[in-house]
Amino acid sequence: MGISLTLDSGCEEDGMEMNKEVLFARALEKLKKTAKEQGNCISEEQIKEAFQEMELTQEQMELVTDYLKKQKIGIGEPVDAADYLTREEVDYLESYLEELKQFADVSEGEKEAITLSAMAGDIQAQTRLTEIYLPEVVEIAKLYSGQGVYLEDLIGEGNLAVAMGAGMLECLEHANEAQGMLGKMIMDAMEEYIADNLKEKQTDKKVLDKVNKVADQARELAESLQRKVTVEELAEETRLSENIILEAIRMSGDNIEYIEKR
Repeated sequence: MGISLTLDSGCEEDGMEMNKEVLFARALEKLKKTAKEQGNCISEEQIKEAFQEMELTQEQMELVTDYLKKQKIGIGEPVDAADYLTREEVDYLESYLEELKQFADVSEGEKEAITLSAMAGDIQAQTRLTEIYLPEVVEIAKLYSGQGVYLEDLIGEGNLAVAMGAGMLECLEHANEAQGMLGKMIMDAMEEYIADNLKEKQTDKKVLDKVNKVADQARELAESLQRKVTVEELAEETRLSENIILEAIRMSGDNIEYIEKR
């Protein structure tokens, strides 16, 4: 989670009470979710309320506040996106928002009428509703920026989600429910994309670590023998299995130079 607090455990009678660390983690995640729904902003009062039953010290509360700020969450007022977007992202955003000006603004009454038509299965209305929500996708994407993915990709995921969602509104009873449903679909799509990206990076790191380990072991043995080594020799010397060595060779694109090619 990026933050760890040592909490007093005065309520763990007979092991029946939930661990305070778990309660803290859940409260923090809920607070972050609330902040996202409020434009990446949370009030000091909301922070106090979230942890009021845990009796955190002043120092611990300051750690929570610092953590939220590092997550690009404004305390009391929204964080200016310009403070954390890269120059490239700012340039892209300006260009993209200029493109969106081609779609005429609509009044709340027009938006409701278009939503009702979309709910009834009108394809043109669903397309128009998607266009209406494109600027909102941008605003939501800004809330999720700075988490290791490109803003452009977040917007792309959000646009896809809203386009799909516009065709799934027939389950709703009232037009005013559409915004909540589409907003949730946009946020879920961006969160899933960020999670998948993080998982992919972690996988890439594991692959790189494995390749580097085998390459380092092969280099040391090759320098000792003054020649390239075989897979069998490396396995015997390092006690790495031949399967692990072969997998590392494959993942490197057969580019571990100290190992004889088969």
